[in-house]
Amino acid sequence: MFQSKSKFLLPAIGAFVAVVGGVAVYTYLFKGPSGDSSGALGSAKLVPASALMATYVTTDPQAWAKLQQFGTPEAQKLLTKSLESFNKDLFKGSDISYEKDIKPWVGGVMIAVLPPNPTKPAQLNIGVPGNKEITPAIKSQQEANILMVVGIKDKLTALNFANRLKSQKGVKSQDIDYKGEKITETIEEGKQTYSVVINNSYLLLAPEKQSVEKAIDTYKGQPSFATKEGASDILPKAINLQNTLAQIYVPDYANMVQQLAAASPQARQLPPQSLSQLKQVKSMVAGVGVDDQGVRVKAIANLDPQLNKFQYQNTPAKILTQFPSDTFALISGNGISRGWQTFVEQAKEYPEFQQGLQQVRGQMKFVDLDLDKDIFGWMDGEFGLAAIPSNQGVLASVGFGGAFIFDTSDRKTAEATFTKLDNLAKAQRINIATRNIGGKDVTEWQIPQQGALLSHGWLDQDTVFLAVGGPVGDAVVASNGQTLDKSDTFKTVTGSLQQPNGGYFYLDMDKTVTLVNRFASQGRPIPPETSAILSSIRGFAATATSPDKSTSQLEILLALKPSQK
Repeated sequence: MFQSKSKFLLPAIGAFVAVVGGVAVYTYLFKGPSGDSSGALGSAKLVPASALMATYVTTDPQAWAKLQQFGTPEAQKLLTKSLESFNKDLFKGSDISYEKDIKPWVGGVMIAVLPPNPTKPAQLNIGVPGNKEITPAIKSQQEANILMVVGIKDKLTALNFANRLKSQKGVKSQDIDYKGEKITETIEEGKQTYSVVINNSYLLLAPEKQSVEKAIDTYKGQPSFATKEGASDILPKAINLQNTLAQIYVPDYANMVQQLAAASPQARQLPPQSLSQLKQVKSMVAGVGVDDQGVRVKAIANLDPQLNKFQYQNTPAKILTQFPSDTFALISGNGISRGWQTFVEQAKEYPEFQQGLQQVRGQMKFVDLDLDKDIFGWMDGEFGLAAIPSNQGVLASVGFGGAFIFDTSDRKTAEATFTKLDNLAKAQRINIATRNIGGKDVTEWQIPQQGALLSHGWLDQDTVFLAVGGPVGDAVVASNGQTLDKSDTFKTVTGSLQQPNGGYFYLDMDKTVTLVNRFASQGRPIPPETSAILSSIRGFAATATSPDKSTSQLEILLALKPSQK
């Protein structure tokens, strides 16, 4: 969608993007930083009200310097080398330097995505041999558009740099008057960029002249993004982050998705059902920052309580005490049965989903299982799905197994379901045996000379587990107090996330990398650059909260290791 516009930026902006290389944040066009809400509000006053979304980025060196506190020496060298290489490639054939020529004058940057502009229709000549009459085949396509608002914090330095740009070899420019403002058209390698300086305080850039003209209209009094319904509510909203690098604003989520989807060459019109689902989210604001734990992302979605059908509940997090401390990956939450009921209700609006659901229900009935009652119906409490390392038995070749733990208020139905599953296994000539582990009866599906393939049992009156691999079942049942919630890595990676919450996604990167290296040694090894980056990450965690039915909050932490100097 953006390929035809991706190289429109002046070297000044291209160099700025290089600064952003260290943070894994992606929003359609850029990887980058963000600033405070007051700076964003000022920039938003120059963005047309038609903008679908906007991102504000800061060049505050103190915020970005925080990243230098993390990473192995190898990762730090790799980042420095990448930025230097990017800078050299970008300014190849010139003597322009980001540090000397750009950094001194560039303030915060707002990147706005405007509605797609229809491109000129492409005509395909179709004719019959020998016939001079040609019938044109017209295919209309849209392209998304962008506008950048760059703050100027040193006017004299910016002017000197602009003059240097014009004198660069291969760069042509001309000035165009529009309502008393001077638009500069810059042509480099056949690509046009349009720019204008507003009030000596902002530099506006776009690949389309029309976008700059609309921004000038906005400056002269037309409605702006700052006053747009939805945007005016979220622009002043502060995301509680330290050292904010980037902040993203989406005032009308459904409209944004609809218009950007329409701009795709492979676009298909969104069905009414999908549009209805999208409208559950009214607006969204998100931010990226750096603190003592690493890179943190927070997002707040404003929901339509009339359309939001899912009933959110916080989890007590007691399920964490059931997993062993060496668990390296986890997804936890609450109320699978409620989520399933919501899915079934919404599937009625999609004939293809409803048909697939009925097929699965029918297949389950062949083995005497009711999908809604026997599988999901009793999963009404807290749950956790985890990956646990093991090199024994059937897991010797893969190095890990899985554990599923569920709290339920309907033990009778759960027991009946596991009995049916055991009977199915017996019908397949799998040996079913029961043994006692630490005073608890555990049922195992055993494979000759390899041990248990699956095991299940009750950890207490209301908590049942299903483990893939006998050793994993043993670890779950006999944790001896060494549980996940007491793990130093888990506490470090998740301890700063908001509590209470709806559950966790958690990944211990060191243990994960060990397994990845194990598989890589059997084939293609991990590139040194990738290994250096992974070695700088302690873990990854995410959680969601919902203070009321009209608000949903997401928090993500990429926990980084302190730099080793």
